[in-house]
Amino acid sequence: MPKTVHAACSHDCPDSCGVLITVDELGRATRLRGDPAHPVTRGFLCAKVAKYLDRVYSPDRVLHPMRRVVAKGRGVRNIEDAAQIFERISWDEAYQEIARRFQQVGDEFGPEAILPYSYAGTTAVLSYASMDRRFFHRLGASQLDRTICSTTGGEALISVLGRKIGTDTELFPRARYIIAWGANIHGNNVHLWPFIEEARRNGAKLVVIDPYKTRTAQCADWYLPINPGTDGALALGMMHVIVAENLYDADYVKQHVNGFDELVKRVHNYPPHRVAEWTGISAENIVKLTREYATTTPAVIRVNYGVQRCQTGGTNIRAISMLPCIMGAWKHAGGGLQLSCSGAFKLNDDFLERPDLMLASPLRRHARVVNMSELGQALTRLDNPQVKAIFVYNSNPAAIAPNHNAVVRGFMRPDLFTVVHEQFFTDTTDYADIVLPATTFFEQKDLQKAYGHYYLQMSNQAIAPIGESKSNVEIFSELAQRMGFTEPCFRESVDEMIDGALESANPWLKGITREQLEREGHVRLNFGSEDFVPFADGKFPTADGKARIVNEDLVAFGMDAVANFVPPVESRHSEQAKKFPLELLARKADNFLNSSFCNVSSLQPLEPKTNKLEMSGVDAELRGIATGDAVRVFNDRGEVRLTAMVDGAVQPGVVATRLIWSKLMPDGIGINALTSERLTDYAGGPTFYSCLVEVEKAGD
Repeated sequence: MPKTVHAACSHDCPDSCGVLITVDELGRATRLRGDPAHPVTRGFLCAKVAKYLDRVYSPDRVLHPMRRVVAKGRGVRNIEDAAQIFERISWDEAYQEIARRFQQVGDEFGPEAILPYSYAGTTAVLSYASMDRRFFHRLGASQLDRTICSTTGGEALISVLGRKIGTDTELFPRARYIIAWGANIHGNNVHLWPFIEEARRNGAKLVVIDPYKTRTAQCADWYLPINPGTDGALALGMMHVIVAENLYDADYVKQHVNGFDELVKRVHNYPPHRVAEWTGISAENIVKLTREYATTTPAVIRVNYGVQRCQTGGTNIRAISMLPCIMGAWKHAGGGLQLSCSGAFKLNDDFLERPDLMLASPLRRHARVVNMSELGQALTRLDNPQVKAIFVYNSNPAAIAPNHNAVVRGFMRPDLFTVVHEQFFTDTTDYADIVLPATTFFEQKDLQKAYGHYYLQMSNQAIAPIGESKSNVEIFSELAQRMGFTEPCFRESVDEMIDGALESANPWLKGITREQLEREGHVRLNFGSEDFVPFADGKFPTADGKARIVNEDLVAFGMDAVANFVPPVESRHSEQAKKFPLELLARKADNFLNSSFCNVSSLQPLEPKTNKLEMSGVDAELRGIATGDAVRVFNDRGEVRLTAMVDGAVQPGVVATRLIWSKLMPDGIGINALTSERLTDYAGGPTFYSCLVEVEKAGD
């Protein structure tokens, strides 16, 4: 008989939707819908996941282990292409070859010559970080600093609040003033939108601050376009007005904030007229925004990670995070700030990842750490030892990593042994020696956290793996045994790993068991009260229990102990702007997810602006460019060819395009050919949105 299986979407999105999968009597998934019982995702799905059956049953899926038989770099667009480039092999042959090559590299160059490369192609707990980390720890491989998305913002938030938690999504309807700061809620956090609409029906105002006129900005009560990378300056300017007009909450500041006096001195240097020069927002509007925010209760800021993907990223998030602290906005249900809720889900990560296994590796010590945002350098310049083998999973670095041309040069090295575990023939599989078929969340059991709400979920396996695909847990368990690792942890089952993960000292997980999750599907964290208002009474998880406006620990990282805005090296205020005067936004598409989904034919019509360069009328006219013209977008790092689209989505001085697979670009060169490997001011994140370019009409 047909059955319905509860699962959870594991793609990199704050919503972590509860889903119901209908499976027919033959074991085939026939229907996917949102779980109506989930209190946040409420039974509806985003456009990309609503068509997920097209992804699961796509004819272009990788179905078997494969080995390259021609030179690296030849693109695969479909299964027919793959048959000309790869030969099918058995799993036994794949395991044997990977184990042999890893052993060979380790013996000749040391195990640190092997590099894992992964991120959040799946955010499910076991698939993201469990058996894979155990394997590479025991192997002694180089460790990966996974900075590509959220590290800068997350660490900056922790530097102020002490933990990555924030305003409960379910309390947004109580807000009366909502700022979506660099947050395209319609595009990548759609399940927050009904809560915002409820707040607006109750009289709330929605303000959007963003350099691009997103879907969310089009729906706002007030849209404020801002120059890329200047968000920290705006926050400091707002605090200048708050201090000057005595709008802050003196009692909350006295009891729960550390360093306010130093902040008062600092914001004196950020009057609205000066901030206006950086941000492009008029001094009058800065004052108006501040007064509205400071005098409306509750007020909440939904800030997203785009704000930290520029050279000033750490400063931007730190400064924005200070606003609800000095306003006492945390006192009110529905007030405060939300960047990420992930810090609430502190599982037993030491059990899952076993970092102690590095001491049992041939190194007998902790391995070196390689920043994934500098992959181009790692593959072309790093030595002692040079990277000789790379295992890519949960990621597509040939599309998403900055400095694309350097990344490709590295992958093209004939002496680099590359393994890619994937669902499709992505840009990165074009450089793989071995391709391994990967499961989707339909095909495996896992535990699912969230960073946009406070529900832990069980994602049950709905169907048998398609073809010969295997999960991360299966692959790294088997590889460990092929490498001769005898530790019992490499033979643990999925259920045993879930049980161990839930054995955490985190009081918010107390009493939550695998059996309860299997029975109920989703379980709210145990906060002890119906409303979760984390800092209403202060009690910040910092050394002194106060929010840290001043944080001396940051000085060692080259940061200011308070916050100090310095324009990015690549911005309209820099010397480089004389040569490359336009700021590029290599945006995430609304209906894809990073580079995922862009190959799904049923979703491609929903993104008509792919391979387009959006320009303002002013910038287009200066260059003699009209909509439909072929244009060359370039800087000292590379160039891409696109089609001009002159519209009102960007302001003068800014151009924008969508991130997709490189092989789907006109010349097969991805937009990250233009971005640099320069890092953020804190925590080593990428600076995708600090990127200067010039544009000209393309010749024949």
